[in-house]
Amino acid sequence: MIEIATSPATTTLVIAGDLDLAERDQFPEIAARVVGLRRQLLVIDMCRVTFMDSTGAAFLISLADAGRKRGGETVLRGCDDRDLFVLEVCGALELFRIDNDHRCEPATPPSGFAKVEPPA
Repeated sequence: MIEIATSPATTTLVIAGDLDLAERDQFPEIAARVVGLRRQLLVIDMCRVTFMDSTGAAFLISLADAGRKRGGETVLRGCDDRDLFVLEVCGALELFRIDNDHRCEPATPPSGFAKVEPPA
């Protein structure tokens, strides 16, 4: 699942689940929407990404490249070492600014059990 949020200067993509070949059908539409928004800063929140392959990396690279051509910047936040490695192998890590300070609450706590909110 990919959600798009905007502010006057920033577009934020929040990605949850796999970012891979199986999800590629949605990439062109999302890329067109993001590019059409023409914001200077694209923040890609990877906190909830469970797996990324080279197809997912190519999607991120295309977003970063489109932004760079307009003089913009792309920030990856919540990206784990495995995903950074995929981007590095693709030779594209320099297209991104990496936010190493961002921390999200994990979807599954260290116990391995999903967090359940009490009823209101």
